[in-house]
Amino acid sequence: MMRRKLFRLKLNSRTLLLGKRTLVMGVLNVTPDSFSDGGKFLQPENAIEQAFAIERAGADLLDIGGESTRPGSVETPASEELDRILPVLEALRGRLKIPISVDTRRAGVAELALRAGAELLNDVSGLKSDPRIAEVAARHGVPLILMHMRGEPRTMQTGGFARNVVKDVIQGLRKSLAAARKAGVAKSQIILDPGIGFGKSFSQNYELLQKLPQLAKLGYPLLLGTSRKSFLGATLARDRKPAPPEERIWGTAATVTASILNGAHIVRAHDVAEMVQVARVADCLLDPKRGLRN
Repeated sequence: MMRRKLFRLKLNSRTLLLGKRTLVMGVLNVTPDSFSDGGKFLQPENAIEQAFAIERAGADLLDIGGESTRPGSVETPASEELDRILPVLEALRGRLKIPISVDTRRAGVAELALRAGAELLNDVSGLKSDPRIAEVAARHGVPLILMHMRGEPRTMQTGGFARNVVKDVIQGLRKSLAAARKAGVAKSQIILDPGIGFGKSFSQNYELLQKLPQLAKLGYPLLLGTSRKSFLGATLARDRKPAPPEERIWGTAATVTASILNGAHIVRAHDVAEMVQVARVADCLLDPKRGLRN
């Protein structure tokens, strides 16, 4: 088990302390085709209602995305991405108490999302799709999440996987970090995500979770997103049929626990109420004094 380093993340509305306890980031996909909840929250009123439900369930952050980057997905036009997320951001402004992160690969979308009240940027391409996202983050002084993705969403699970996944992820994240720092993003405002399921084989996802302490040595807070992913579906398959996303909650719980014990500061989850409980108990394993006295 790994002692987590403490970090302070400056948002417009507050400062977040990372590492004292695990923060849970709730996922809200305003898309027709996301792998787990695609289509459920495409209508703004449904998405707004779900945002409040995520907050009530105990999430510390909300991550809103208007483009699916699941394996095999095709690119969404920027105008469509904005049409999906802006009405939701504008309706939540001043009403949702938890900070909002926007999951986008485009600088133009990032800029308008920040103006509409978002406080963090989450780039799943690690600045490969549109390096100017780093300039937007630097100009607004907001935190930037850099994720490792091998290849492109459309083909990332069909191409060749890295021989050494940990080395590949570290090299990729170092490139993203260099680009972000060059654009003026403060070191203290960067979070790293190894990109579980993004261009990795099923076994490599487990290897990354096991070897997370090696990524922690880069010296940045870590965010992990394992929630309901297909490697869990494969592990939990019955009669050679992968378990559907809604039957991957217990598998997700196991990976969230492993993430926390190996150094994750933030975990990204669809099943917020359940993972808030998992995180609370896993935090007690890291620091038994957190537990209640008998």
